Amino acid sequence: MTTSDAPDTHTPRDFQSLPLRQPLLRNLEDLGYTRLTEIQAAALPAIVAGKDVIGQAKTGSGKTVAFGLGLLHKLRVGQFRVQSLVLCPTRELADQVARELRKLARAIHNIKILTLCGGMPFGPQIGSLKHGAHIVVGTPGRIEDHLRKGNLDLGTVETLVLDEADRMLDMGFQAVLDQILAELPRQRQTLLFSATYPQTIDALADRVLRDPVKVEVAAAHTRNTIEQRYYRVENNEARPAALYQLLADCDASSALVFCNTRKETEEAAQTLKRAGFAALALHGDMEQKDRDRTLALFANGSASILVATDVAARGLDIEELPLVVNYHLSRDPEVHVHRIGRTGRAGQKGAALSLVGKKEIYKLERLEALMQQPITLREVPSLPGGFAPPRPVMTTLQIDGGKKQKVRAGDVVGALTGEGGIDGSQIGKIQLFDFSTFVAVERVVAKKALGKLAHGKLKGRKFRARIVGV
Repeated sequence: MTTSDAPDTHTPRDFQSLPLRQPLLRNLEDLGYTRLTEIQAAALPAIVAGKDVIGQAKTGSGKTVAFGLGLLHKLRVGQFRVQSLVLCPTRELADQVARELRKLARAIHNIKILTLCGGMPFGPQIGSLKHGAHIVVGTPGRIEDHLRKGNLDLGTVETLVLDEADRMLDMGFQAVLDQILAELPRQRQTLLFSATYPQTIDALADRVLRDPVKVEVAAAHTRNTIEQRYYRVENNEARPAALYQLLADCDASSALVFCNTRKETEEAAQTLKRAGFAALALHGDMEQKDRDRTLALFANGSASILVATDVAARGLDIEELPLVVNYHLSRDPEVHVHRIGRTGRAGQKGAALSLVGKKEIYKLERLEALMQQPITLREVPSLPGGFAPPRPVMTTLQIDGGKKQKVRAGDVVGALTGEGGIDGSQIGKIQLFDFSTFVAVERVVAKKALGKLAHGKLKGRKFRARIVGV
């Protein structure tokens, strides 16, 4: 196995120096993609050369662009068959990857990228498969379902991507992955990306990759981008009050709180809600429609705090996140590094705070060994006088119509800003799903915006709309 910890002096530093197809390079320039990230600089030459690659890098490192450009560079549009398969642990991550691939591919016409995920109706996916695709992005369970029913043929796949492979194994997809691998040609390129590299990943890589190039970029976060602080708590009963005090002390506009179990997630979120915070829980036992709504509310600023398990938080696409809090330390120190990598992205400043109980000292020692520096425990700051949790600036409206009803973001903006409507600057994120649309508006104009939707039309027809509470 060849290993590269970071690009050397001979590694390409800009996209235009890579031997990529000209339409891809022109599109990258139009997108404003100039300098390569570390993972892209280290991995892309090997990917384009057709080698198997293991990439270990934190969230936000640019790995999707790295493997996406590799897939698109070798894709032959005239051969209308499944040439690449990308497996992701969650629907959110699969959707995010598919969006990025379509953006990268927009200069090459007639490329079809199909998303196959659980939690979505089966019938329309069968119809899409009958029309064929060049690239399939999906979750292991749904891909295996289509294989078992004979809807999907992977016999022509030339490149397999295992994205967030560690989470797929954590979620129990090993057996399903084996079934999918059995349907793939033995002669293929395999790209495996993982935020952490436990023994289970090592074993999987040994089985499915051939003489891979291993690319690892720095796992530790520099002090000038993420400030890490650790706080002592006496016992589990003291954690809820300590969490409240940390959030009050930081006064962050948005925070992601990590818990180790579904039960802790629900309890912590409920405690914060009772205290007046706009908090939501996210865990693996939720129905897909509830997950969609929760993620939309947090991403668009209608909820200030998201309390989540590690698996549920994969695939979150939050551009700016000033604060991460560890309600408990993770059992795996590398998962801890991945958690705090949610903040301080794209050069932004961030803070990562951790509560540490007496029974977690051994976890702290593991972290010190990984980070190669001592960790000092602080006392939880006292509650600021007269503190009241701030209300989010935005509120979300849910419209009972989406992509399947041909609703587009422009239609929503037009309906809200028409005669007697709200100003366009008061509209935030608009997220379109198959049968619903979420639009964020400033809280002060929420009722006015709802009235415009209730009495107006989208696509020439009326849709029900409502304010989604937190």
